Amino acid sequence: MFKISSIPYEYRLGWRYTRARKGSRKNTFISFISGVSMFGIALGVAALIIVLSVMNGFQKEVRDRMLAVVSHIEITSTLDSSLDNWSELQSVLSRNESISGSAPYVSEQALLVKGEMMRGAMIRGIDPAQEGRVAEFATQLPEEMTSQLQPGRFGVILGEELAHAMNIQVGESVVILSPGGQFSPAGMLPRMKQLRVMGLFRSGHYEFDASLVLLHIEDAKVLFRLSGPSGLRVKLHQPQEAKYLSNVLQSQLGRAYTVSDWTQQNKTWFAAVQVEKRMMFIILTLIVAVAAFNLVSTLVMTVTDKLADIAILRTLGATPLSIMLIFMLQGSLVGVLGTFLGFAGGTVVALNIDVIVPFIENMLGAHFLPKDIYFISSMPSDPQVGDIAPIVLISLCLSFLATLYPSWRASRVNPAEALRYE
Repeated sequence: MFKISSIPYEYRLGWRYTRARKGSRKNTFISFISGVSMFGIALGVAALIIVLSVMNGFQKEVRDRMLAVVSHIEITSTLDSSLDNWSELQSVLSRNESISGSAPYVSEQALLVKGEMMRGAMIRGIDPAQEGRVAEFATQLPEEMTSQLQPGRFGVILGEELAHAMNIQVGESVVILSPGGQFSPAGMLPRMKQLRVMGLFRSGHYEFDASLVLLHIEDAKVLFRLSGPSGLRVKLHQPQEAKYLSNVLQSQLGRAYTVSDWTQQNKTWFAAVQVEKRMMFIILTLIVAVAAFNLVSTLVMTVTDKLADIAILRTLGATPLSIMLIFMLQGSLVGVLGTFLGFAGGTVVALNIDVIVPFIENMLGAHFLPKDIYFISSMPSDPQVGDIAPIVLISLCLSFLATLYPSWRASRVNPAEALRYE
């Protein structure tokens, strides 16, 4: 049967010094400081978990919306501006089990003009019958809208934000100024083409909603004087494998083709997010560090208060290592409890932030994420073990390091000097 007496006295004393005893104001104050340190560690750990989970959620939300529009992999010709043998290449790609679909496309920059308003736009020529294989948002477009993208009609579908910025309505006409104009007696003139707006789309990603213009691939080839599509857009079953598969395809296809993946196309954005995430981790870790090193002052006061106890223990045969262990256990206990409370609280909040934030918004009558600005109606959160585990380990390590110096000083107490004035 388990008995309290079987527990080493170092553990019992460490736990006893952590708690407040009635009738001792000094012990009560020291225990209060220990509680403050514990609360500070818990608050810092919880803040780190919540903030990093929200940042992961935002990154995942933006990435998913981005991947609904952009292709996982793009294959273009290195030797020419068009990919004339795209059908043969498409049949080769269909034999790869990691690829779920592919479709030809034309992509060019142009100016969209209506009256006196002019904006830059990304013109994407698509095959309506195949675009749904590579772009998730294309499957959400009404069939009656995409069916109007027919060769020779020069109909376009605009992003809602682009149409709103230029005050364009469905059924109206717009003019596209394409690069590579033609010579005339008056000099170089840009090529112009009048197009009719057949519909509007909303992908949920502002950059694409404010710049993307869709039209039939045959009309795009005529508009930009191309003999074939610009390349092939490829969709994978696992988007995270895009970098690896792009390297595999590049080695298989050779230098005649250029293979790029979505991480290369948006490299700057993802790099900026990672830098921001690392900086937030460092800054918030300082909160944990400050709370952990508050243990130093707590243990120093405890050692000063317990000089007589230390001297008596030494005279009874306790070794300096045992004395050091007592105070290390006291400080480590505070760190472990604070870390556990922060881990539990931060994880619960991160997992239920979609419920907590709306409750706070309703209580305060405010909206933290206006939909017309962020295009996200709820606060996203994505807790990851790869973020939480380092937070917990760093907190425990800092708490342990904070106990070393005061515990070492306690082990160096001279019993005769400590008992001189007792």
